[in-house]
Amino acid sequence: MGLALMCLAHTALAQDALLSDSLEEVVVTATGTQHLLKNAPVQTEVISGRMLRQYGGGSLEDILGGLSASFAFNEGDMGSQMQMNGLGNSYILILVDGKRLHGDVGGQNDLGLIDPQNIERIEVVKGASSALYGSDAIAGVINIITKRHDESLLLENSTRYGSYNDIRQHNGIGLAWGRWKSYTNFQLQHSDGWQNTATEHTPSSAAPVTDSRSKTVNEHTNWQLSEQLTFTPMKNLELYASGSVYGKGIYRPKGKYPKYDVKTFDLTYRNASAAVGGQWKTAAGDLVTLDIDWNRHAYYHSFTSTTLAEGFDADGQFILDFPYFKGQRLLQSDQRRTMAHLKGVFALPYGQRLSAGIEARYDYLKAPTSVENGKADDNTEALYVQDEWVALGWLQLTGGLRLNRNEGFGWRLTPKLSTMVSVGDVRLRGTWSQGFKTPALKEMNYRYIREMNSIIMYLGNKDLKAQTSNYFSLGSEYTHAGLNVTVTGYYNKVDNMIALATIDRNEAPLAYRQQYGEMLNKVRRYKNMEDARTYGVDVSVRYTRQEWTAGLGYSYLDTDAHVYDADHDRLEKVVIDGMAHHKGNVFATWEHRFSPHYQLGIGLYGRMSSKRYYQIDGNGKAFHTWRLSTTHNLGSRGKTSYRVEAGVDNIFNYVDRTPHGLHLGTTTPGTTVYATLTIRFSQGKNVKFNKMSNSKIHQNDEED
Repeated sequence: MGLALMCLAHTALAQDALLSDSLEEVVVTATGTQHLLKNAPVQTEVISGRMLRQYGGGSLEDILGGLSASFAFNEGDMGSQMQMNGLGNSYILILVDGKRLHGDVGGQNDLGLIDPQNIERIEVVKGASSALYGSDAIAGVINIITKRHDESLLLENSTRYGSYNDIRQHNGIGLAWGRWKSYTNFQLQHSDGWQNTATEHTPSSAAPVTDSRSKTVNEHTNWQLSEQLTFTPMKNLELYASGSVYGKGIYRPKGKYPKYDVKTFDLTYRNASAAVGGQWKTAAGDLVTLDIDWNRHAYYHSFTSTTLAEGFDADGQFILDFPYFKGQRLLQSDQRRTMAHLKGVFALPYGQRLSAGIEARYDYLKAPTSVENGKADDNTEALYVQDEWVALGWLQLTGGLRLNRNEGFGWRLTPKLSTMVSVGDVRLRGTWSQGFKTPALKEMNYRYIREMNSIIMYLGNKDLKAQTSNYFSLGSEYTHAGLNVTVTGYYNKVDNMIALATIDRNEAPLAYRQQYGEMLNKVRRYKNMEDARTYGVDVSVRYTRQEWTAGLGYSYLDTDAHVYDADHDRLEKVVIDGMAHHKGNVFATWEHRFSPHYQLGIGLYGRMSSKRYYQIDGNGKAFHTWRLSTTHNLGSRGKTSYRVEAGVDNIFNYVDRTPHGLHLGTTTPGTTVYATLTIRFSQGKNVKFNKMSNSKIHQNDEED
């Protein structure tokens, strides 16, 4: 009997310890300041380092799609068409260690810029966060927290190989000497791509094509080299400089049907970034940070055979049918952004904490053949303030206000108010926030032709209005004895939402109508919808018992959008592209240490989605896929540790064989396998950096 009671007590303690580890994690994204997860006044979803290691994802798309029910992806050559709670890529702000990821502004972010092997955890805050983070944060914020490397000497290598010659390579070198610290990161990703079907979707007047060479996912290779250098001149002051270069090539097969699957150019991307800044912690514990960064994203057509395209002759005259030859490149767009951000976090009397900051941003777009006069630019400045107040031991209030000034759209105030009530094992959270988003330079100025199975022209619109939103959410969280349950309902109303709408072919520029004639199948232009609403419920359940963890996530979504139809003088109801009413994920993991030199982890993961809706090119099919992953920690030999990951993705071999040119539910090629070997050599710790990096969290959190 005594032994049984001891075993029962041990089980309960193990559950509480595992759950406590999660709740005691420090998060920063919700308020821009540090909180224990359990005390974050705004609901924050965390994908922890432990979850990342167990899952073994090969990319950020893989991780977010597999571990959260709120995300959906429809990957294409131009990037990751991501959606969160009904709103797409341009409404989701992606941060890396609190700094904006720079990609195709107004288009699709290339998440290949993020090395999955260097992620410590991921924090997700849903809903408008413009008061704190400014434009692009109407749907929410994803903050990628990278690993801190404080070793005197660190050498790490991770090599992943999978089906379709899928290669993911990561190398890191960390050095710390005296007051200096350096970390150099290299990553490479490659896939041969695959073809799920040889059928092309063709206009009804054309003969069906059933032997196309178009691939579902094209062969691609991308690489990145980055450096972070840190200097600590005194105890409470840290300075840094960082930079990166990135390249990506997408290689498209040459088909035999000129009208449908012939590709005469590959796609090339060249990115670069540079940043400097620092943080100063005062004797009173206040914190001041300064960040200045520059980013570039350039996109080219790299011709593989002679092609007639837009260009300029030797006299600078623009020609619609200018010849380009094999080996030449044509710049499609060069987007550059420079930002400066000064922020302070100050402790105030009566349990208050004040955050205040000033930002300046300059955007520049160069596109010789796609923008009138070849270039466009824009600048924005902002002031913001936020007060966090622990009014009572069980009540927290957070209020924020941002004053935004944009060169073309003037001044705008965006407020935010959040509250959290703690009652025993239950926490109730409520949020109201407004969003403000000016049109991107591409949405206003860019025009391009998409030639796939038909020719579609896309046009910018200089008459676009700025978008505003009102977001409301109410959620509850229950935690007890290894069980954590969260339920959150939300409503997001976006006025003047910008979306692509199909317009009359006669609105296309005359030169294009003359060149393409009837082959110009559709013309689409960015337009402001009259209004758009997204609303739904997110549910998360997680249960931990000794070495077992199981959970599920479910997201219900509905949308309602209207655009004015001038031809018929009426409001027309349209769908927000990519919406699925139901999405979910489930998982179960088990870990056991057999000896000091071997620990085994096994995980089963499932993700599912109902049909996804689009305005053109069909809907995406419903699907569900399942993944089995294993992890093998092989212990250490001296200062070197070894780890192996291996798994099978899409166990039941589901393949979406929708013809090329129509929307897919998922691009998976069917059952695939992968294996990863990680070798890590680590020597010593630099105490100076540990003291500085572990900044003191909010006093009230520590008291809890």
